[in-house]
Amino acid sequence: MTETVTRAATSRDVTIARWVATVAGLIGFVLSVATPLLPVVQTTATLQWPQHGQLNNVTSPLISLTPVSMTATVPCAVVRSMPPSGGVVFGTAPSDGKQAALQSLFVNVSAERVDITDRNVVVASVPRAEVESAACQHIDITSTEEGTFATFVGLTKSDGSEQRSGFTDPNLRPQIVGVFTELTGPAPPGLSVSATIDTRFSSKPTPLKLTAMVLAILSTVLALLALWRLDRLDGRRMHRLIPQRWRTFTATDVTVVGGFLIWHVIGANSSDDGYILGMARVAGHAGYMSNYFRWFGSPEDPFGWYYNLLAMMTSVSDASIWIRLPDLVCGILCWLLLSREVLPRLGPAVAASKPALWAAGLVLLAAWMPFNNGLRPEGQIATGALITYVLIERAIISGRLTPAALATLTAAFTLGIQPTGLIAVAALLAGGRPILRILVRRRSLVGTWPLVAPMLAAGTVILAIVFFDQTLATVLEATRIRTDIGPNQEWYTENLRYYYLILPTVDGSLSRRFGFLITALSLLVSMFIMMRRKRIPGVARGPAWRLMGVIFGTIFFLMFTPTKWVHHFGLFAAVGAAMAALATVLVSPAVLRWSRNRMAVLAAVLFLLALCFATTNGWWYVSSFGVPFNNDMPAIGGVTVSTVFFALFAVAALYAMWLHFAARDRGEGRITRALTAAPIPVTAGFMVVVFVGSMLVGAIRQYPTYSNAWANLRAFAGGCGLADDVLVEPDPNDGFLTPLP
Repeated sequence: MTETVTRAATSRDVTIARWVATVAGLIGFVLSVATPLLPVVQTTATLQWPQHGQLNNVTSPLISLTPVSMTATVPCAVVRSMPPSGGVVFGTAPSDGKQAALQSLFVNVSAERVDITDRNVVVASVPRAEVESAACQHIDITSTEEGTFATFVGLTKSDGSEQRSGFTDPNLRPQIVGVFTELTGPAPPGLSVSATIDTRFSSKPTPLKLTAMVLAILSTVLALLALWRLDRLDGRRMHRLIPQRWRTFTATDVTVVGGFLIWHVIGANSSDDGYILGMARVAGHAGYMSNYFRWFGSPEDPFGWYYNLLAMMTSVSDASIWIRLPDLVCGILCWLLLSREVLPRLGPAVAASKPALWAAGLVLLAAWMPFNNGLRPEGQIATGALITYVLIERAIISGRLTPAALATLTAAFTLGIQPTGLIAVAALLAGGRPILRILVRRRSLVGTWPLVAPMLAAGTVILAIVFFDQTLATVLEATRIRTDIGPNQEWYTENLRYYYLILPTVDGSLSRRFGFLITALSLLVSMFIMMRRKRIPGVARGPAWRLMGVIFGTIFFLMFTPTKWVHHFGLFAAVGAAMAALATVLVSPAVLRWSRNRMAVLAAVLFLLALCFATTNGWWYVSSFGVPFNNDMPAIGGVTVSTVFFALFAVAALYAMWLHFAARDRGEGRITRALTAAPIPVTAGFMVVVFVGSMLVGAIRQYPTYSNAWANLRAFAGGCGLADDVLVEPDPNDGFLTPLP
């Protein structure tokens, strides 16, 4: 009787879980998809001057740089009251500001004329005597998308027509950083400036939209919990949330985590840190994450939730040591996932190999250091892709769909950081076929919709985040702006990324070359060996091929990104480290028994080093201060390091060629076996030492002036970074030599 009741209760629980998974999943999916279409409350604003009846300067820099429209009225009586030398009636920037005349509008009165200039274009110029005459009433100025015009009401031209001039150019609308004047005292009657500010992106969700987003998130969580309940029908025990292998700490962990901590303090930053920090600091004042450095204040949406995290962090501090913490956390998390999840999944031979473990850690460090120590999001994307891969593998090994749904959720949020987040989508696609088999197998137990609906909700709930305060229309407008302004390079120009990598510039510097090249070498070597050897003891073929699929898929998806910068190679740091660990096992004497093949691999690694050192040891901007060889190729005694490694490559290649014709038992001496045992971790460790040593030398050379290391250390005592060491000339004219008579 008790067993019958228990079975009935279990059946009822399963039925409830099926309905909850289906209904909650579909509600979450529908509401998430509807979020971009739901209304928002747009903030409108205008700038008025004079204010409070006084002729004071008003500082009001616009996030969108230029207004939607601007009108101004200047009574001719104002011109009559000005001194004979004239002055500035008003301008939309300080007259002595940098490029003020090039960007802004001014009404200038000189001894002879009244000039209205806008962006270095003379909109109108009328003799001052005419403006001061009794016939002149006022000057009307308009600047809209239809053009910029000035009308002197009451004055006529020689042909009797109205004194009006201007240009039908929508790009003449002036940049506004405020309204500035040389006039003083109470505001005269009739003087006014009015600008309608472009606030199309300044919006907040309506109660309807906010309710829909909250319900979408709650429904998705509920659907995932119901899916987890359905997964338990297989009767197997769940994996521990934190397996035993996560609770150990080895010398490799100390080295890798210590390397991340040291680099966080002394390491170089990324090329875009300045403008990303500027965006984060301004976001609270702008009301949204605006990119006013390149795209005229248009929002970063739909890619930009990571920047909002940085914006929240700036409310605590904008010190480099603090604001870069997400990269440090992601780097350490990547290492923990690699050492405790990825390597064991690649097979017992990889999990038990100490060289493979060191290869993963050192390649992760070497690939992370040049790209992912700043504010650029490649580090977060690399972490999201690795989490997606781990969850997919957990789903495959457990035969359950909850990890797959969480992988879909992770991939969606990774893609929401930046278009290069497609690397996480590549991880999903790489495991697509096994996941589909699990879905087909489990649908016979609970049906299709209880399994599919939660995954749909998990994949689309990101829309409730990225469209929180924007609509589909504003995001499409922002996308149009970015596309029109650019850069927006076509997919067939992908070769430019690799071209930049081999140029002897900072983009193609020693550090930036190594991370991607070691990943590519490990990928090609592993693929070649696994294609020739159908079965390798201790290596799991499925996870290994899926890892290769992630890298190949990422290389393919990168073709469709609008920019072709080298810094995107920071995406490969985590998966490249996993591939290096796999390659280390595959080229070990246990797998490659013929010394010829191992020597050929060593020759390839030496050639890679020769190629890496055939450029400068440059780092971005102030990060290169004091670094040796930051502007030329590293050399020892007049001989470049690249030449040394190329000579070693030639020797190794010739020796491998000799072994090809020699007996198979030749080349198995102690020295040869030592040299070919683990070339990848040794090389990666050497590069890490070079990178860290370069920064330490730079800091020592720079002391006590600015370097990243000293600035970060001083931040703990309240230092202000580069501002502590910048020297400002109080009077640039002071100290000029007296001209000869």
